[in-house]
Amino acid sequence: MATVSGDIPVRTFEGRRWLFPSAVIHELDPDAQAGGRRPRRTARDWLVDFTCFLLAVVVGAAGADTVRHEAHLPHTLAVLDVLIGGLACGAVWLRRRWPLGLAVAMIPVSFVSATAGGASMVALFTLAVHRPFRHLAWITGVSLAMVPVFYCLRPDPDLPYLVVVVLAALFTLLVACLGMFVRSKRQLMVSLRDRARRAETEAGLRAERAQRLAREAIAREMHDVLAHRLTLLSVHAGALEFRPDAPREEIARAAGVIRESAHEALQDLREIIGVLRATDGDEAGGRPQPTLAALEALVAESRQAGMKVTLDNHVGDPAAVPASVGRTAYRIAQEGLTNARKHAPGAEVTVRVTGTPGAGLDITVHNPAPETEAPPVPGSGQGLIGLTERATLAGGHLQHLATGDGGFEVRAWLPWAAA
Repeated sequence: MATVSGDIPVRTFEGRRWLFPSAVIHELDPDAQAGGRRPRRTARDWLVDFTCFLLAVVVGAAGADTVRHEAHLPHTLAVLDVLIGGLACGAVWLRRRWPLGLAVAMIPVSFVSATAGGASMVALFTLAVHRPFRHLAWITGVSLAMVPVFYCLRPDPDLPYLVVVVLAALFTLLVACLGMFVRSKRQLMVSLRDRARRAETEAGLRAERAQRLAREAIAREMHDVLAHRLTLLSVHAGALEFRPDAPREEIARAAGVIRESAHEALQDLREIIGVLRATDGDEAGGRPQPTLAALEALVAESRQAGMKVTLDNHVGDPAAVPASVGRTAYRIAQEGLTNARKHAPGAEVTVRVTGTPGAGLDITVHNPAPETEAPPVPGSGQGLIGLTERATLAGGHLQHLATGDGGFEVRAWLPWAAA
């Protein structure tokens, strides 16, 4: 036995894997074991076994009455017939443990004892329920072949030979078909339960995957939103640290940028927490997510922080760009400016945006080599990886590479469907 996600036991039955406890598989295969022990019989099992035993006794009693009317049958053989039939009825209680063995044993027994006919039919029914069709086919075929021989040796005193042979063959086939029907019904129920368990397991896996993707999206959004603000804090705080003798105006300006960036970072963090706290039917409070229309404000903010930024925007109406595409383009430009501020302070950064509906949107952020070596700025190095994933999820692609002038460039293309 093995287990899958959700601790659902997996068992093998007739070469197939079922996500069910042994009690269910035991309905199909009484020899199935769980942990080396046979499952206990339920009250339903005892009731069914007693009903089968009672049915075998009733049919056997009718057979015994027929034996008494066989004038040509010696008394000793008649008594032996009834005795063998009684033992066969008692053997019905073993039908769950050895269905195939009992059915095989009943072939010669039913041939010499008319009283064992009921037990033979119960054994055939049990075989059809608990064993594959190939076993049933052999036993049923042999039983049908022996019917004409049996009634030839022991003709029925009330019915013609042909009629009794046809009736006996039809009854044998009816019992076999009834057992196959019960088996098919049980297999269908097991299959439906198996599918339900699998669906439940897959639903749990999908929910877990959705939670993981949501956490990744939140982490990516937090990086994109907060990295820009915190980089401003780090750069200006580092400038104050390395130039304690800077003019008062420059120190005041850097302190103002630090204060403003801290305030904006706190606001952004509150918005993300609001998104996490919002229910499915609620809308997260706070400012709307930035799109391509907010790109000029981002560039202005970067210029105010001391960066040299040139914006080359050839998109006629930024509001016409789909919100999801514009938001991704904004994050790409924001991350490009953040990286330039980290690694190329003082260098002039060029942000170029071009595109038309149907052709897509191209975003390029380029900075030349820095004039002076940049002080170390802490960072995870995951920003460009997150941007690549974001662009891919939007249906586009992103590249980042070093340029010939010793600088760095980020290029992205995003789909923009035609109206």
